Amino acid sequence: MNKTLPLAMMIGLIYCTSCQGTDLTLGGFLKTNARLVQGDLAYQHSWTGSATPEPDTKRSQFSAQESRLNLTITQDNATPKVAKGFIEIDFSSSEQGNAHFSNSYSPRLRHAYIEYQGLTFGQNWTTLINTHTFAETVNLGGPLIGQAMVRQSLIRYHWQSEQWGDWRFALENPDSYGTDIQGNPIKTKQDLLPDLIIRYDQQTTWGCFSIASLTRQLSLGENANGNTDKALAFGGSFASRISLSGKDDLRLQLHYGELGRYVTTSAASDVYIGEIETTTAAMIAYRHFWTPQSRSSFFYGWASTKQSDANRYHLGVNLFHQLSQHLILGFELGQFSQEASTSSNTRLSSAYGQLSLQLLL
Repeated sequence: MNKTLPLAMMIGLIYCTSCQGTDLTLGGFLKTNARLVQGDLAYQHSWTGSATPEPDTKRSQFSAQESRLNLTITQDNATPKVAKGFIEIDFSSSEQGNAHFSNSYSPRLRHAYIEYQGLTFGQNWTTLINTHTFAETVNLGGPLIGQAMVRQSLIRYHWQSEQWGDWRFALENPDSYGTDIQGNPIKTKQDLLPDLIIRYDQQTTWGCFSIASLTRQLSLGENANGNTDKALAFGGSFASRISLSGKDDLRLQLHYGELGRYVTTSAASDVYIGEIETTTAAMIAYRHFWTPQSRSSFFYGWASTKQSDANRYHLGVNLFHQLSQHLILGFELGQFSQEASTSSNTRLSSAYGQLSLQLLL
């Protein structure tokens, strides 16, 4: 929840030569976590697309690094042509501090973009993502293996028409991620063409859904002549949020194609040993309200890759209780599993439990 601050309270934070017609809104939250992981996969602060095998893992950690701050700047809001800026930081994934002494964590840029007349310039969620369909979880990001999850710089146009519906067209930052035919990391010096994403959104009486396509040119690595081989890659995404009885809802995501880094958060690369990777991924989450102040989500995420022949699974259940309008207590139990290949009978898993307290600004 955001709270608009009086302009005088922000002068010490931001200086502007002319503040007339400018609104500054501070948002974010403070979040503290207590997390326990036990199993055959190494501890992670939150599960991403893959984990390091580590037999007999038993580790607990306390952390506040998921705390988040953002600032919204709205210019000329009294005119039809409103300019809006948004910047957000958190402290997750920081390698600066350690648990020995200070637990210092450096800020990490999440978003920094400008919106004007339907255009968005800057770093934001990729257009492939429908944020209305994220699962509500204690584990940061939820079942990432079944979700689209990328933030990057882009240029996007949002076009709405009563006749043709709600469309988004975007050119996004190109980045070929993976290994060449020799198994070496691909060099991105030949990534020239931006990624193209087109998404259609529809609001209905029962909820919402979106359909998106991704087209891009990938670098496959250098050939015998020293030149970079390239190829086109295509993928599609479907996401939906379905309203059920009361305030309950069902959230779905389904992804298929040569999506690479856009889904599964590191479980799939764009190129694997010189071949474009094909990924199938899905997520489903059911949210149920027990009372107006208490709710739970039951979620499951799954991903499978063709070239690297990998499988990932993440399931969990949680309980959130609204202690006050701005204070939320959450607890979650879950399990993350991975298989080296579909032909392997070996599945490594780690179970986790996480308690969080979140204060909304």
